[in-house]
Amino acid sequence: MSAGWGRVERADAEIWYYDTAEDKPIVVLLHGLGGYALEWGATIEALRADWCVISVEQRGHGSSTRRPDDVSRRAYVADVLAVLDDLQVDQVPVVGQSMGAHTAMLLAAWEPARVDRLVMVEGGLGGDTVAGTGGIGDWLASWPVPFADREEFLAFFGATRMVAEAWADGLEERADGLWPQWDAATLTRAVATVHERAFLEEWSQVRVPTLLVRGEHGSLSEREVESMCALRPDTEVVTVAGAGHDLHLEAPDAFLRVLTRFLVPTS
Repeated sequence: MSAGWGRVERADAEIWYYDTAEDKPIVVLLHGLGGYALEWGATIEALRADWCVISVEQRGHGSSTRRPDDVSRRAYVADVLAVLDDLQVDQVPVVGQSMGAHTAMLLAAWEPARVDRLVMVEGGLGGDTVAGTGGIGDWLASWPVPFADREEFLAFFGATRMVAEAWADGLEERADGLWPQWDAATLTRAVATVHERAFLEEWSQVRVPTLLVRGEHGSLSEREVESMCALRPDTEVVTVAGAGHDLHLEAPDAFLRVLTRFLVPTS
């Protein structure tokens, strides 16, 4: 069986996932807000020697249902469960970045029998101001789409070249130019469910080995990390020097060294 795409039909959404299809232990990857399954390309290639890698394209993103009515935290977790059920797998390590990390954490809290290791990349416990949610929504809505070509997008996006190139790879080519594979209003509703409160109780319920990976210049504050470690002192925290929020894109080698050590390949 060759690598390719799988699909799960849920009552309210169609969820696609990329599957390397090796006969090896499974590890699941969850992208962040505005991301896509194959943004984990370097991670997928590095892990597939020892793992069957599953990268989920979450609702509201990519080929999955673009404008689902339900963008609750429960819905995102249930989508991952549906993928695991489709693959007929019980317990797996789950790696998530940003909002994907939050989803992974809730999966480990709400469905402890399905997660055996948790990796949170630049992901915290949630909770933010209305202004914080609005700021993200305003940024998503500000994209001057369509972009005429890749260079126009790169000039708009800024950030490091490596990060910008990865985001550019996630654009959809249409007759009139390049478009993001998401709807700004839908993603704004989705991130609002992360910001509605700090999920402290759920974090306290997680019992599996947990790795928290931060970028030195990322968005996860020292205060939040301290709070997380106070509630769960056994949490392993690693800071990737020089990296920002998208550290898996801009510092893939450093990230992979940390990740592979933590996962401990079983083959």
